[in-house]
Amino acid sequence: MSRTSKANDPELAHKLSRRGMLGVAAGATAAAIVGAAAGPASAAAPSAAAPGRGRPVLPPGRLGTQLYSLRDKVSSLGFAKVFAELERYGYDEIEYAGYTQGTGPITLAQLKQLARDHGLRGIGSHVGYYSSDPNAYTFAQNLDKVLDDAQALGLPHIGTASGPFRYGSTVDAWKRAAEEFNTYGAAAKKRGLKFYQHNHAEEFSFATDQPNVRLYDVLLAETDPDLVYLEMDIYWAFVGQFRFGKRVDGTPAPFDPLRYVLKQPHRYPLFHVKDGTHDESARDGYRMVDVGDGDIDYKRFISAVNKTHGGYRDHHWQTEHDNPVESFAFARKSSEHLHSLREKGC
Repeated sequence: MSRTSKANDPELAHKLSRRGMLGVAAGATAAAIVGAAAGPASAAAPSAAAPGRGRPVLPPGRLGTQLYSLRDKVSSLGFAKVFAELERYGYDEIEYAGYTQGTGPITLAQLKQLARDHGLRGIGSHVGYYSSDPNAYTFAQNLDKVLDDAQALGLPHIGTASGPFRYGSTVDAWKRAAEEFNTYGAAAKKRGLKFYQHNHAEEFSFATDQPNVRLYDVLLAETDPDLVYLEMDIYWAFVGQFRFGKRVDGTPAPFDPLRYVLKQPHRYPLFHVKDGTHDESARDGYRMVDVGDGDIDYKRFISAVNKTHGGYRDHHWQTEHDNPVESFAFARKSSEHLHSLREKGC
C-alpha cells in the first residue's frame, strides 16, 4: 500500500512516538550525559588519559572482537593460534563470522573448547537473514539449525548483519521484515538466546514511500523489544549520520547515534567498535582506521552507556575493522587503546 506521509499511517506514528518515549524516566540523566555535545558526537577525538589513573572506561570482562576482522589469520593459521593472540592482547570475548572461516573441518565442540582454552567466551554470531537458496544457512531458510548451532557453542546472542531490506525500502516492507525478526526473536528466546540485528549505514536512510520516516525508526517501532535486540555498529551509525542527515528534499534531519542507545539501552547488548577519520570528501564522510587512530570519541560513547541502568555490566564491546592493513596489529592496538581510556575524577 502506498503512503505519502507519516500522518497517513496513524498506527506507525503512534508506535514511533511511543517507542521514542521509552526511557523518558531517565531523560534527565540522558540529557546530562549528552548535553555538552549537541553537535555530531564524532567531531572530537578521544582525549588521552594517563594509564592506570581513574576508573577504566571499558567494563571489565567485556572486550571482544568480531572474527571477520581476523579472517585472513583464521584461514591461514587456524582458530587456536588466533585465539592465543587474542588472549595475549587482553580480549575476553569473540563474535563469530562463520564457524570454519576457511580452516577446514572443525566441530562446534572443538571450536567451543578452543575458545575456552584461551579464556575466551563466544558472545554472538552473524548469520545471514535470507537467501534465494531454500537450503541456505540463514534465519529464513534454516532457523532451527542456526539456533541449534548457537546453543552448541553456548552463545547468549545470535544475530544477523543483514539489513531488513528483503522486501524493499518502503514502510510496509520493513514492517514485514520486522514481523519475521519478531518470529526469529521468539524462537531464540525459547532457547534462552537473544536475537539481534547489526546495522550498516543504510538502515538510517528514509523510506522510499514516506520520505519523512527513517527506516531505522520503523525497525525499532515494529520489533518487540523483548524479542529483537540491536548491535549498534557505531562507525556505520556515524556514517549514516553523515549520509542521511538530510531528507530527500534537502531539509535537515540530524540524529545522534548515542541518543538511540540512551533511550533504550536494554535493546543494545552488543556494540561494534570501529573507528574512522572524518573526511567530507569521502562518500561515507569517514575513512575506516584502527580503533584509536580515528575521530570517534569512544571515551565519551562508552562512558555514557556505562551510566545507564546496568550499563557497566550489561553491554559488550566488539572491536572491528572491515579490512585492516595487518589484522593482528589492529587487534592489539584496538585493545590497548580501549583499555587505556579512563574516567575523569574517578
